[in-house]
Amino acid sequence: MDLWVTFIGTAASVPTASRGTSATLVVRGGSRVLIDCGEGTQRQFLRSGLGLLDLDAILLTHLHGDHYLGLPGLLKTYALRGRTEHLPLIGPPGLTGLLVALQSVIGRLPFPLEVREVQPGLVLELDGGRWEAFPTRHSVRSLGFALIEDPRPGMFDVAAAQALGVPAGPLFGRLQRGESIRVGDREVNPNQVLGPARPGRTVVVTGDTEPCDATAEIAAGAELLVHEATFVDDERERARETRHSTAREAAEVAARAGVQLLALTHLSSRFMPREIRKEAAAVFPESVVPRDFDQIEIPFAERGVPLFHAGGATRRGPDQGPQATAGPGTVTAEPDL
Repeated sequence: MDLWVTFIGTAASVPTASRGTSATLVVRGGSRVLIDCGEGTQRQFLRSGLGLLDLDAILLTHLHGDHYLGLPGLLKTYALRGRTEHLPLIGPPGLTGLLVALQSVIGRLPFPLEVREVQPGLVLELDGGRWEAFPTRHSVRSLGFALIEDPRPGMFDVAAAQALGVPAGPLFGRLQRGESIRVGDREVNPNQVLGPARPGRTVVVTGDTEPCDATAEIAAGAELLVHEATFVDDERERARETRHSTAREAAEVAARAGVQLLALTHLSSRFMPREIRKEAAAVFPESVVPRDFDQIEIPFAERGVPLFHAGGATRRGPDQGPQATAGPGTVTAEPDL
């Protein structure tokens, strides 16, 4: 099952000429989940070439304007297009009051908007996985979100199955799905033909936060950590005042968690992206600083490491990325100049 992360908006606080405010799209198979919806997100979708996607859920990390001001326009456009499918809108306490305040702007919707205020824990179930919220530390109530896949069955041993008299065909599939079968007068169990369970993938998106233990804990061994990096280390005191992170601090969290790849977002226009990456890479070399519309492809572990695709969303559709050209340590098109 394909898993792609697309960076729709990567700026902090206010948009710039080249970066929109916070919005990150995670596409897993047929599931499309948007994390945060900053100002102009629907236009960012159109600029990217993905088109205005019918999302399956929107998750808000916190209720600062640069993370939700794109909601009224997006919901209104869905209404004008005649959407009828329900849309979960999930976020921290206070979300219901925000929607009440925005009601006169959004107007009547022809589809059910399922507004859910959540605490840390399970927030959305998927086929073969789930979205979990975890606590972060910001100046208002805030959450991060993690996509956590279930373990997968082990590799199927065809030779072992044939030695047990199992004919090729549908019985193979039943064993792979964890069912026991009968072959003549013999029962064959999945553990006789399947190797050890294979881990699923994990993607963690923090939203705005100081470095915190909860992020490192839920991101332990993750394929991808998307962490804010609003400041550089020279302004660590300012980061503490505003409850944000420096690039170095984000890299320290990634190193502690042992993730495969760190993507740094929520960039202040005061700093050059190359400064952010240099500071992070000194601590955690597998760090990238995406531009808007860059993508990261996350294969299963047996198929390799996460792959960075500069400008990937401008070249292919929403459910398929460009052909891979490089891994995170050998990016040929520099993403952070």
